[in-house]
Amino acid sequence: MSLKDLVICIKGAGDLATGVAIRLFKSGFKNIVLLETNQPLAVRRTVTFSEAVYEKTKVVEGVTAELCENFEDVRKFHQNNKIPVVINPEWTIFEYIKPDVVIDAIIAKKNLGTNLNEAPLVIGLGPGFYAGKDVHAVIETNRGHFLGSVIYEGEAAENTGIPGTVMGYDKERVIWSPGTGLFTTDRKIGESVKKGDVIAKVGDVPIYSKLDGVIRGLLRNDINIKKGTKVADVDPRNDPSYCNYVSEKSRAIGGAVLEVILNKYNV
Repeated sequence: MSLKDLVICIKGAGDLATGVAIRLFKSGFKNIVLLETNQPLAVRRTVTFSEAVYEKTKVVEGVTAELCENFEDVRKFHQNNKIPVVINPEWTIFEYIKPDVVIDAIIAKKNLGTNLNEAPLVIGLGPGFYAGKDVHAVIETNRGHFLGSVIYEGEAAENTGIPGTVMGYDKERVIWSPGTGLFTTDRKIGESVKKGDVIAKVGDVPIYSKLDGVIRGLLRNDINIKKGTKVADVDPRNDPSYCNYVSEKSRAIGGAVLEVILNKYNV
């Protein structure tokens, strides 16, 4: 089988999954399928293919993803040089499409059911997977010296609950919902904010920015959420152009996934 003919299924279509998909697509792998829920909660919506669930089409860094409503139509999207996004959180598509590679990029911090029998090559991103038991390889997602490392036996670093540091800020960069209720906002991704500015509400409870910067990520308006849901990402580098590009973290992880695929199939 030619490498370009490999069928690659990615569970999730958030920012890390999108970065991986773009890295693979631009490396010549065109038979990619992204699997999502019917209500994705990504905040970096300018650079996530999960937005295709709401908008039907999403273009990120020149790569186009489109919502595919029928499993049978997946091949048509591939023929048109587009990545299909399929609403299929139960992963039943595997009964119709036999993937050569499955990548769990849900970033749930735990394994939601991914196993070695899903494909000849199964890759897990981040904590929750054990290489050699439930996946063939694990990719380290924790920022630091080992980001993007490939683990063929063992686990990734445990989830610290603390975002990576940017310009000395970590916990302040990412904002989680203080309660359960309807999330509303009149802010836009790319807007500049100051520490203490209200950027959204959950019910009647205001949510404040914890630093000066640019809103790099923001949950969709008018959506019901639970307490602890990630709702915003403020970038202290204060450069709105960064909102239009996948992160350096997702590029590194995408490169690691490419390494694993080539190690398996480039023989």
